Amino acid sequence: MTTKKTQNHARGAAASTSQRIHTSSRQLMVTRLCALLSCLFALATLAQPTYALANCPNSCQCDDDTLVVRCGEGTLDVLPITLNPFIQRLVIQNNKIKTIDSSLQFYAELLFLDLSYNDLVTLPMRTFQFQRKLQELHLNHNKIGQISNTTFVGLAALTVLNLRGNLLAELEQGTFAKMSKLAELNLGQNRINRIDPHAFDGLMNLRTLYLDDNTLTTVPAPSIFQAMPNLAELYLGTNSFTSIEANAFVDLRGLTRLDLRGAGLHNVSAEALKGLEGLRFLDLADNRLQVVPTNALSHLERLEELLLGQNDFEVIGSGAFTGLKQLRKLEITGAQHLRSVQNGAFSANTNLEHINLSANKILQEVQENALSGLPHLRHVILKENDLHTLSEGLIPWSDLQTLDLSDNPIVCDCQVLWLRNLLVSKNSTTDRLIGVMCAYPEPMRKEPLSQLSPAMLGCSHSDSKQQAMIIVVVVVTTATITGLSLLVYGCRRRIRETLKGGWGNSALGRKEREYQKTCSDEEYMTRQQHPCSLSIQPTMPYTNNGGYNMHQTQPYMGSRPIPVTEL
Repeated sequence: MTTKKTQNHARGAAASTSQRIHTSSRQLMVTRLCALLSCLFALATLAQPTYALANCPNSCQCDDDTLVVRCGEGTLDVLPITLNPFIQRLVIQNNKIKTIDSSLQFYAELLFLDLSYNDLVTLPMRTFQFQRKLQELHLNHNKIGQISNTTFVGLAALTVLNLRGNLLAELEQGTFAKMSKLAELNLGQNRINRIDPHAFDGLMNLRTLYLDDNTLTTVPAPSIFQAMPNLAELYLGTNSFTSIEANAFVDLRGLTRLDLRGAGLHNVSAEALKGLEGLRFLDLADNRLQVVPTNALSHLERLEELLLGQNDFEVIGSGAFTGLKQLRKLEITGAQHLRSVQNGAFSANTNLEHINLSANKILQEVQENALSGLPHLRHVILKENDLHTLSEGLIPWSDLQTLDLSDNPIVCDCQVLWLRNLLVSKNSTTDRLIGVMCAYPEPMRKEPLSQLSPAMLGCSHSDSKQQAMIIVVVVVTTATITGLSLLVYGCRRRIRETLKGGWGNSALGRKEREYQKTCSDEEYMTRQQHPCSLSIQPTMPYTNNGGYNMHQTQPYMGSRPIPVTEL
């Protein structure tokens, strides 16, 4: 009995040993077979054209030379597992992928991954732990509702992360702490309403941050921005801030671009932009500002471009942009309440090159000196306003490279003759100078101003300079005649006396000279006075007795010399 048991045990051991040997042999064969298949795969890869890998899905384009795979719109619901494991760029857009499974681990050489416009809902923990070389990750326009500090573990080389257009509601502490090389982070168009004070810790190299189009009610606290000392561009538009408090950006001294478009702002406090002395671009368009925030803007000494359209301004007053000495481009478009741009509005902005004041539907007045003192101005856009006329002295028009006055209700009369001449001289059909159409009077409606003659505009003189000279001559002549008339009237009595005295003395002197000329001592002889010779006596005043005191003419009793010619 014992012998049989021993024999059975021996047989079992032998069988077990034989089975292990057989298993080992089979594993070895499998290993060798795998190696052989790998070699065959490599040889097949080398032998095949670069554009047609055997394992490339139908909706994809695979290039083994550039190591790029692109999958366009299709029905893929998982990541393909049969792609070349050495690919460096994988783009799968507009498909039905709902999750990123473990198949991603086979593509450890990826540098660029784009899974945008899919149906991703969740990102499992440590999904990207094998993508240590990945530099750009685009997961925008999916349905991702949550991320945490374990989501992006392994992405130490990542520089761009795009999560735009998802369903994120909050950012937890240390969410991005493992991505110290991240330079661009796009969290726009989500539902973010809460940001942990330490959510951005570790982002020392971040340059661009998008938080626009979320549901934030206040600008993130200054302490949040302290983790991003090198931030250059910040997008906070399309939120519901209402106002910006003092020193909101004081820790962002390296910021060059700030976008607050559509942020719901009613007010910007005087110290709100303090610390942004290096800012070059500011977008405050599409808010509810009722006045230009002059005091807040005055801190931005290096600002070059400012957008202020679609606000509730009624007037752009004198010195509205004081302090903006480096401003080169200004846009105020679509301001539905703007009606006037006053003299000196841009007097402090002598470096302005481009002004766009278009689509302000009730803007009727740009005062004559509103755009004066701008020697570098080259581009002026005044289209789609309610301007009826423009002053010739508004701008040095001939210096402009671009002028657009289209879609204004211009009244075509003699006051715009200068503009007609400008359009003709600059050839208004070119892109540099957009033509002007007449709105009034009715017979000229929709007629190009440049095609109207001076006579059609009601101008008697076609040359405005000639008109000015004629006016000056008329004014000077009228003033001279008036002055002489007043002078003569004021001195009329003295002039009359002078004239009387002059005429009398002249007559007596002439008689005396004639008398002396015809008489000499040799020609005279003594005779009695001629009986008809009379002496003229002056008329005497009226006497009290009612008569006149008349002197009788007495005969001259003496003798006088009588010229021989009178004998």
